[in-house]
Amino acid sequence: MKNGMNPEASQQARASYAAQIVRLAGVENSRIEEAFAEVAREAFLPDPPWTVISMGSALVTSNLADIYDNVLVALDAQRGINNGEPALHAAWIDAVGPQPGETVIHVGAGTGYYTAILACLVEPRGRIEAFEYEADLAAKAQRNLQPCPSVTVHATSAFGRVLPNADVIYVNAGVVAPDVEWLRALNPGGRLIFPWQPQKGWGPAVLVTRRAGGFSARSLMNVGFISCTGVAEKPSIKNLPSEADLAAVRSIWIRSEREPDASAVAVYNDVWFSSEEVS
Repeated sequence: MKNGMNPEASQQARASYAAQIVRLAGVENSRIEEAFAEVAREAFLPDPPWTVISMGSALVTSNLADIYDNVLVALDAQRGINNGEPALHAAWIDAVGPQPGETVIHVGAGTGYYTAILACLVEPRGRIEAFEYEADLAAKAQRNLQPCPSVTVHATSAFGRVLPNADVIYVNAGVVAPDVEWLRALNPGGRLIFPWQPQKGWGPAVLVTRRAGGFSARSLMNVGFISCTGVAEKPSIKNLPSEADLAAVRSIWIRSEREPDASAVAVYNDVWFSSEEVS
């Protein structure tokens, strides 16, 4: 086993960890708990000692139990890149609800831990297209995910490119606005979740669903993610919505299909957010 960890100790730690994570996230889907219990987190981390971060405090540890908690684990402290908080991811995964046989695009896959969890949820016959811009992380993800034949790792940005059609797009990097190609890639009924960060370093997670009449959207919890690399959209003072605006979002539109109107909350080059419900 990677990092020289005892497989039995890891399996025991994962079972109690998975139960804790879904409880903290308020998730009742047993399949998500099973996925967290199945995937060994240490297989996607640097060799110990690990730097574990909780409530702003860091602990350097080689104790396996310390990574099986609702904590961040540093992947690259210099660049501020972490393996994210498990309960947050459990809540997001529950929100998009990956199903067996579906296609998921994972943007910002890092070294592949949450990619592997998503892969568990779309098996059998599902597939994951994982994008990671940082070449070293993508190489590690490629290695770490070799036991997952349903996953293809792309060492490139998921911005500004035509993407394969998908049922779920799961974005783990903060963006000023979502790429229009993400919306276009969604199948009917497809779900997109991303950290909308029009203010520097924070903003709501937004859940988008492709419906017959357009793209419905709603803001979930506030989050802070490292910014997406390779993004063309830049913040503009006139495009900075207030907290009330963020909460008021009910839909998102492609500008080439519908120009902004009086319901607009925030307007960007290719997309705009509206307070109007999708009919």
